Amino acid sequence: MTKIRDIISEKPWVGWVLFFGTLVIVFLVGLFGASIIERRSEANLVFQLTKSINEWEPRNEVWGENFPRQYETYISTQDTTFRSKYGGGAMVDMLAKYPNLVILWAGYAFSRDYNQGRGHYYAVQDVRNTLRTDVPQPATCWTCKSTDVPRLMNEMGIANFYKAGWSELGSEVVNHIGCQDCHDPNTLNLRITRPALIEAFKRQGKDISQASHQEMRSLVCAQCHVEYYFKGKEDNYLTFPWDDGLTAEEMEQYYDRINHVDFIHALSKTPILKAQHPDWEMSQFGIHAERGIACADCHMPYKTEGGVKFTNHKMQSPLNNISGSCQTCHRENEGTLARNVYDRQDKVRQLADIAEQSLVKAHIEAKAAWDNGATESQMKNILALIRHSQWRWDYVAASHGGSFHAPLESARLLGTSIQKAEQARVELSTLLTKLEVKLPIPMPDISTKEKAQAFIGLNMKELYQTKKEILFNIVPKWDKQALERQSKMGTY
Repeated sequence: MTKIRDIISEKPWVGWVLFFGTLVIVFLVGLFGASIIERRSEANLVFQLTKSINEWEPRNEVWGENFPRQYETYISTQDTTFRSKYGGGAMVDMLAKYPNLVILWAGYAFSRDYNQGRGHYYAVQDVRNTLRTDVPQPATCWTCKSTDVPRLMNEMGIANFYKAGWSELGSEVVNHIGCQDCHDPNTLNLRITRPALIEAFKRQGKDISQASHQEMRSLVCAQCHVEYYFKGKEDNYLTFPWDDGLTAEEMEQYYDRINHVDFIHALSKTPILKAQHPDWEMSQFGIHAERGIACADCHMPYKTEGGVKFTNHKMQSPLNNISGSCQTCHRENEGTLARNVYDRQDKVRQLADIAEQSLVKAHIEAKAAWDNGATESQMKNILALIRHSQWRWDYVAASHGGSFHAPLESARLLGTSIQKAEQARVELSTLLTKLEVKLPIPMPDISTKEKAQAFIGLNMKELYQTKKEILFNIVPKWDKQALERQSKMGTY
């Protein structure tokens, strides 16, 4: 100590260095300690239920009595004004925006009507209104639309729920996607309420109950934002085709092995695979998933209000909340980050346009081959190429956000889609020449949705009239029955 005092007396500035150095060390230790305390408090969420919640309570407003901040942010998803370059919350007529889709889905209900979804709040309303539900549908179609589904599965049994008809349960499915789809009412822990995800993991030898909290912040989304099909003509059992793996090719292999077909194309007679929305699978091939980022980190970021930190339940495009979603990790300004997103999406969209144009021509040229006497044996390989090409294109197109979640994987799949479509066209050219058909095959004017629908033979006036009858006759009956049921539950 004497030596230190001597040094300080001889060199006073040393004392100031030690003083400020000590302040910095104490500050950093304090900051570290505060961070530890904050993280521990986040990990041990404490809450008090002001009102008990039943195990399968479907009404979001009941949950909202206990969790007003989360409920209020969720209800804000009613706002659909935000539009990004390729997405957002606003309803967009995708067939009007991309008329080629009408041709690609000829023979399937998506060629009638396909809108970009407005978000979870409108899930029940929009599926009721779409022209795609004019044709008979199984109750399986309700699976991801409502908090009433787990309740019904518990009451009816899972298999019986899937076997029921879509319209049969219309009055029972009234509460849109919400709280109990993802949360345990007693502990508020994240949980899986849709059995298909649990079953898919089990077939892979995985126990989903062992997933970490961070993994669950994506897996609750993977209950619905995935590729799936209905297994069995009578059972319509919701199944995820992951038995061979999560890549598009491995799912294609699975579907080919079981001879699954979603629809026969009205022009080319190709047995088509219709991708649903493989958002979770596609995201697993991107850099964010590789770094351990969960869906909720970007689409439901933390928010602080009144000194309370909670998860913002306004599930939306991060582009509508760049400061809260992106800038928690990235230090670039908002304009730069938005441009980074659009740069990737633009490039994937360019490839998608090429794939769509090639496939449209392949379908029309295949129709010409059939019309001029082509045989099934002559068309077999051509149809296989079209099937695999369209699957890869549709897999990317249907994976909302895939062009950003996994731009390299999206580009790879679209590249192979274009390759297979053009290979099919080469073989068609050879076959058409052999059949003495003059080339090139003339292409119709499908520059608008209306022209494309007319070309494939859709009578849209008749379809709209049918939907009008459904809305005026069936839906009011559903609503009356729903009001009677929910009044017994104490909602009104």
